Parts: sequence; C-alpha cells; structure tokens
Amino acid sequence: QVQLVESGGGLVQAGASLRLSCAASGRTVSSYEMGWFRQAPGKEREFVAAISRGGGDTNYADSVKGRFTISRDNAKNTLYLQMNSLKPEDTAVYYCAANARYSGTWLRVPQNYDYWGQGTHVTVSS
Repeated sequence: QVQLVESGGGLVQAGASLRLSCAASGRTVSSYEMGWFRQAPGKEREFVAAISRGGGDTNYADSVKGRFTISRDNAKNTLYLQMNSLKPEDTAVYYCAANARYSGTWLRVPQNYDYWGQGTHVTVSS
C-alpha cells in the first residue's frame, strides 16, 4: 500500500508555471505506474498525464501536450508535474494516483488506479 500527498498548487496568472509534487510513503513508488488527473468544479475527473514505473514511457492528454511534463524520482519516492504556459482552463484540483496492474493507454482511465492523493488546488487567472 502507498500513501500519496500532493503539493505545489496555488493561484497564478495565465502564462505562468507551477510544479506539482506528489510524495509517496509506504511501499516504494517504483512499484507503481503513476498518473496525474484533474477535476474542475462541476466536471468529471480527467486524465492529465501518466508515467511508467521506470519513467521511460509517458503519455499526455491532448489539452496539455507540449505544456506539461510528468516525471518521477524513484529514489526520492516522488512524482512531479511541471506545468508551463498555464491557461484559465487548467484551473482544477490536481490529483496524483498510483496503480500496479495497468500500463500504457490504460493509465488514462481513473478507475484503473488503486491509490489517490487528497489533491492540490491550481487556479489560473486570466
């Protein structure tokens, strides 16, 4: 089992950057494929980005491709999301998640994840 805690959210202006972190405790994070999701008010939780156990494979939602970068440091048991050129439509609660069973495009499905953090708020003003 793993516990996940996100940090790094905040209020920024459009065009700014933020880096989210997700610190894991319990079982080592290298055991899990991991992802970032977000949920805006009144909307369903949506896929943002995912990364394989070793970090060699990543995939992104079209809406963030080229602006966001997912990475991980297994030695530090931490997942990151670097967010550049932020837009007001990026405003949401951002969650990190971990799963040990699925990989590849299955990582885009939130129901395939076993463990979730509590979320960190990102607000982008225009």
